[in-house]
Amino acid sequence: MNGMLIAVGLCALVFGMALAYAPLRRKFDRRSLVERIDAILPQTQCRQCGYPGCLPYAEAIAEGKADINQCPPGGAAGIRRLARLLGRKIKPLSAAHGVEKPRAVAFIDEQLCIGCTLCIQACPVDAIVGAAKQMHTVVPSLCTGCALCLAPCPVDCIRMVPVVRRNQWTPVAWLGRRAQAEADAARERFRNRNLRLEREQREKAARLKARAETSAQDPKRALIAAAIERARLQKEQVRPQNVTDLSPATRATIAAIEARRTGSGKTPDAPAREEP
Repeated sequence: MNGMLIAVGLCALVFGMALAYAPLRRKFDRRSLVERIDAILPQTQCRQCGYPGCLPYAEAIAEGKADINQCPPGGAAGIRRLARLLGRKIKPLSAAHGVEKPRAVAFIDEQLCIGCTLCIQACPVDAIVGAAKQMHTVVPSLCTGCALCLAPCPVDCIRMVPVVRRNQWTPVAWLGRRAQAEADAARERFRNRNLRLEREQREKAARLKARAETSAQDPKRALIAAAIERARLQKEQVRPQNVTDLSPATRATIAAIEARRTGSGKTPDAPAREEP
């Protein structure tokens, strides 16, 4: 009898553990699926799919809320890979979400740029370098071609130029040996940018709270604190943005563009980005 009770108890324990583990297993399987879908997407973060980034689109596909043919940069090749992963039927790209185009990067006409920083704020991967009231420039090796910087530019000084690859050219947006490495790097920059924006929002909220508390205690100190904050903001505005972790070659490119802008006074032609 004791042996039977022990056996029943063990069975109940195992069954209970299985029930407790099942939701975690489902969550793990879904997370793994989302990551595998996201690894296929081109990481342009262009929002043409109808979602605010590649990861939200991957989550929507995993949950059955979005179809696999809503990514124009991924194109037909991306649809085939997603269909193979998910065991779905291959279908043409959704015309409602755009058309497949040759890969391109943004180019800023520095003679027309007024330094408004709106393109910097719009770029999802921190590929634009500049500061308030100073000329901006796009780092071609970081640009994903999302074109989100075009609409906010008040002087239409930005245009998209095609990427020209040595030894091969293809109209497909994200094909080639370097595509996966570029997508992985863009994903990391997008993630880091979002983390930075969240941190800045927290810091701003903390400053506003401290200012309100100071104002309630001592109006004179509040005026001094407000003056210090204005000075800090002015200093931030003239400081070049998105220039950390740039290679010496990229820094030299930016310096050459600025020298050309201030020296000759001529508007340079938009160079096609060349890749090995």
